[in-house]
Amino acid sequence: MRELFPKARAFGVLVNPQNPRAVADLASVRAAAGTLGIEIYEAKDSAESDFEGAFAALQSKHVDALIILGDPLASSEEKGLAEMALRRAVPAMYFAREFPQAGGLISYGASSPDAYRQAGRYVGRILKGERSGDLPVLQPTKFELVINLKTAKALALEIPPTLCRFVDFARPRRQRRAENYGYHCRAVVLARSPR
Repeated sequence: MRELFPKARAFGVLVNPQNPRAVADLASVRAAAGTLGIEIYEAKDSAESDFEGAFAALQSKHVDALIILGDPLASSEEKGLAEMALRRAVPAMYFAREFPQAGGLISYGASSPDAYRQAGRYVGRILKGERSGDLPVLQPTKFELVINLKTAKALALEIPPTLCRFVDFARPRRQRRAENYGYHCRAVVLARSPR
């Protein structure tokens, strides 16, 4: 988010207090923001009905952008959260690629297809006779950055070339979808303003 908003002074964080990971995730965000001199405001959401109020509370704090922390509630409402952020003209960063695919601006998180492949390998090893208790616990090894250029354009944001270097080449099968979501590097390069 710092690449998109180099002059940002405050970010909002949407957090579900009922999520056991919320405290640790929020502490990580606060630590990173502290090193960059960015103030963090949090809004709690523990039900879908809380989203509108949480967005309004953060906008009243004049946050420059919003961070949605990883949470099953947020995952179940990806389209609604993406639409709400766009309707309120709040740039938001999410934790999974499904959000930009649903209309959100940007996501950075573990690659779901890679996680499914790892799970498939585990199932294969168990089916071949290995005990599940003997298998090591794996952490994600592949992360992906996904940007929705249609949303960036709607928010009047220019994607910096420095960020383009890190965009994954996760291209949809049909070109029409690539233009709609714009989450591969070629589309990001084309989004730059003329020199």
